[in-house]
Amino acid sequence: MKQILYKLFEHQYLGREEAREILQNIAQGKYNDMQVASLITVFLMRNISVEELSGFRDALLEMRVPVDLEQYEPIDIVGTGGDGKNTFNISTAACFTVAGAGFPVVKHGNYGATSVSGASNVMEQHGVKFTNDTDILRRSMEACNMAYLHAPFFSPAMKAVAPVRKSLAVRTFFNMLGPLVNPAMPAYQLLGVYNLPLLRLYNYTYQESNTRFAVVHSLDGYDEISLTDDFKVAICGTEKIYAPESLGFRRCQENELSGGETVEEAARIFDQVLENKATEAQTNAIVANAAFAIQVICPEKPVEDCIALAKESLESGRAYQVLKTFMEINS
Repeated sequence: MKQILYKLFEHQYLGREEAREILQNIAQGKYNDMQVASLITVFLMRNISVEELSGFRDALLEMRVPVDLEQYEPIDIVGTGGDGKNTFNISTAACFTVAGAGFPVVKHGNYGATSVSGASNVMEQHGVKFTNDTDILRRSMEACNMAYLHAPFFSPAMKAVAPVRKSLAVRTFFNMLGPLVNPAMPAYQLLGVYNLPLLRLYNYTYQESNTRFAVVHSLDGYDEISLTDDFKVAICGTEKIYAPESLGFRRCQENELSGGETVEEAARIFDQVLENKATEAQTNAIVANAAFAIQVICPEKPVEDCIALAKESLESGRAYQVLKTFMEINS
């Protein structure tokens, strides 16, 4: 590791195979926490390359606990995290909204490293017991179009670095990797990123895969469609900037999307959204993210039609019914 760190400190980049080997060694416990923290710090001080990101991804996918849900052709909706905005669980609520609209979803998530409540925090708050049992995951998909994959149950390296990530409490390249290593290898993905260089990086990386994807970024720094500012959507090589007003949404303020100070508070907001009892700003954020996820699956649909489907999922109670059924099966 000493030689690797010197190389990185001298502003050199890792090759794809070299990055793959390093992450395998991390998962096998060959480096101590200080060495791993030093490695992570390098990538806080400079951008990660496509080769490095691809190599790290290769290692995680090779070591993953596989789960076969291919027949459902699901989508994953996920943000990289690390935007420092401490929003409520927007991507997770959007997953239940998309499932309520009739589209299969396989959400890959973890505990929050830089925010109060990650996807796994809010799931656990609802009494969900994490599993890698394919039979249970399939039963969940069949019953409510929704399955949840807690990252440490499927990625040994994620589990190995969890204490370091929690201690650092800053975004790391593992935030970038999470969306790329859903062990179910979903057919579709909506990914939110916190800056434009990352949007381009994922654009290049996804183009090597068979996944149909969209990468979204709010121009004021959110890793999701926040509606606090204009936002960019990149779908399979094409990019477009939208103003919230152009899609019929009110531009909102940052404090209107807060996830609160505790997991309990974030979970309460999450429930209010799915029960269709949330504020306009909270509901609109979910609808916008769910709508663009639906458009990834159904590119022939105008975004306005996708917005209508997402709204109907919430207003009809179907999104909340997905949550209730999901909890019955997974608790």
